[in-house]
Amino acid sequence: MTELAGSLVELVRRFGIATEYADWTGRQVRVSESTLVAVLAALGVSARTEEQRDAALAAQLRAYWSRPLPPTIVGRGEQTSFWAHVTHGAPAEVWLRLEDGTERTDVAQVDNFTPPFDLDGRWIGEASFVLPHDLPLGYHRVHLRSGDYQTSSALIVAPDWLGLPKRLGTGRAWGLSTQLYSVRSRQSWGIGDLTDLADLALWSASQHGADYVLVNPLHAAAPTTPMEPSPYLPTSRRFVNPLYLRVEAIPEFTDLPKRGRVRRLRARARERAEDLDTIDRDSAWAAKREALKLIHGVPRSAGRELAYAAFRAREGRALDDFATWCALAERHGDDWHGWPTSLRHPDAEGVGEFVDKYADAVDFHRWLQWQLDEQLAAAQSHAVRAGMSLGIMGDLAVGVHPNGADAWALQDALASGVTAGAPPDEFNQLGQNWSQPPWRPDRLDEQEYRPFRSLIQAVLRHAGGVRIDHIMGMFRLWWIPDGVAPTEGTYVRYDHEAMIGIVALEAHRAGAVVVGEDLGTVEPWVRDYLMSRGLLGTSILWFELAQGAPLAAERWREYCLSSVTTHDLPPTAGYLAGDHVRLREALGLLTRPVDTELESDRAERAAWIAELRRVGLLAAGAEPSADETVLALYRYLGRTPSRLLAVALTDAVGDRRTQNQPGTTDEYPNWRVPLTGPDGRPMLLEDIFSDPRAATLAEAMRVNTAPAAVRRRSGCAAEP
Repeated sequence: MTELAGSLVELVRRFGIATEYADWTGRQVRVSESTLVAVLAALGVSARTEEQRDAALAAQLRAYWSRPLPPTIVGRGEQTSFWAHVTHGAPAEVWLRLEDGTERTDVAQVDNFTPPFDLDGRWIGEASFVLPHDLPLGYHRVHLRSGDYQTSSALIVAPDWLGLPKRLGTGRAWGLSTQLYSVRSRQSWGIGDLTDLADLALWSASQHGADYVLVNPLHAAAPTTPMEPSPYLPTSRRFVNPLYLRVEAIPEFTDLPKRGRVRRLRARARERAEDLDTIDRDSAWAAKREALKLIHGVPRSAGRELAYAAFRAREGRALDDFATWCALAERHGDDWHGWPTSLRHPDAEGVGEFVDKYADAVDFHRWLQWQLDEQLAAAQSHAVRAGMSLGIMGDLAVGVHPNGADAWALQDALASGVTAGAPPDEFNQLGQNWSQPPWRPDRLDEQEYRPFRSLIQAVLRHAGGVRIDHIMGMFRLWWIPDGVAPTEGTYVRYDHEAMIGIVALEAHRAGAVVVGEDLGTVEPWVRDYLMSRGLLGTSILWFELAQGAPLAAERWREYCLSSVTTHDLPPTAGYLAGDHVRLREALGLLTRPVDTELESDRAERAAWIAELRRVGLLAAGAEPSADETVLALYRYLGRTPSRLLAVALTDAVGDRRTQNQPGTTDEYPNWRVPLTGPDGRPMLLEDIFSDPRAATLAEAMRVNTAPAAVRRRSGCAAEP
């Protein structure tokens, strides 16, 4: 590979683009010039020729000096400084307007010896200021006045430390993790819904002392068919999939004169579900949509109208844009890039005319979000009243579908010509392309992080916690230029102080816990940083190794959510049988011979069996059964210092089929696998409540998280 030109190296450095990186084996990899040029283009920078690069460097410098204040200033208690640009020698008056309207003038100016800059014959000077250290948490504004000129910027003051909510105390907690769509009940419409979620929380809390239920992303999919099955490739992260509504729980259902028709729709949806061994979202949505349309037409009481109006006012423009996109997608298809030019942007001239013409269709999608908001609030209320200290823990996906509602509404803040993904690692040796447009760091900053702020507020509104998928993406994200393999991408840096600060601030206000999924290729300092801010990491037992051997329980991280498995691996019974290796081999995803992979997998399992025997959780001698091993592995979690422990619902019932195989789309029925028992037969929610296997594992977790004195009284002194 030829040496990169100095101008290109300097240009990508200014935009936070990596020219090289360490891969999962520790080998340094240099990024190609073509990749760097393509990534710069996605940031609006032309850099194919030396002339273009020089022009871009000059433009970037001018943009810096033309800006009176940074668009967004982030502080967190310690001394925070920022710059201001005014005409050289002119006075600079700075003050703060706090979120509550209070003004603060105690902003100190400090020395700044940066030479002035000649901006088209006007000399610009740079001054530095320091914020007061006692500012309240919140979203404030910094104001600058110099002569007749006045401007302002966003000031975000975030907590230095988040930690765990006080209601958790100093102890530990356990909860279930589940893919909600797979957890069907006798009353649901062939797919798990928010009432099922509330009932699952009630059972696990009241019967077994669980403190939370971690659920897959409930983000909205396009309301068209075929419906995207992946909860990690939504049309919107800001809004929720109406597929999760329990139709009969909507208050206006009782006033519907055609309730028999709704019941027949549900019966047909259930019959269809029973005939298939996969989740059929399209049939379930078709039935629900017809029923929901009927209920949408039912007159509402005056109080309900007031509640709906309050919801619309709270959600504002974002809700209108989302509902408009959904109605447009139903008429023009769910790829907005192919719509008429007059509809391709929320502010385009044809959008207003469409909304006026199809007002009822747009309102239907607004109304659906109101119903979801109410049922999510009810689920969280049921969970907390059942005894959970956290309740529902949401899951935030990395990004959104490139053709979807958020990509349309937020296109000015997203990069085009690239997609987000991940470089190769041990379990995904070809890398991953998630087909999602990444945030543009520069545009987020310019927009004062408002789209990101509203996203975090939404996911925490009715939750006691959030798991953030691939939280490393708030530090750096793997960008892949269109048309190349995932291996041909590079990392782009984000302002993690701003993004983590916003997450911490919103979680603090919600009294919620934040869990960052920090698996895969992670810079070591990132985990240290997250811990220093009081955000939990993630530990999956199979990945907790030290020099190829199991990491002793006492050496695991404390500020962590720990589990045995994850949704990207088979349930533990399947993993113990090597199902993950055979599946990847069948799908052509291995880069090593299958025998080599199987041997490596057998050695790994043998090492964990030996570790379980070493600590007394499995007896020596005969080979343990799958149930015995699964129980021992979860008991092993109790010997770690991890503050949160999670049980995969699939493990609780003995399921073996994986929900998702990374690197595939339709080659495997990803995100379409219903919950089943060890015999492969579908298992309903009501069956879980009386399942001895589930009760045994849940009780083991209750003991795992009980105070030491309680464990001794329970006769479990040998347990952690």
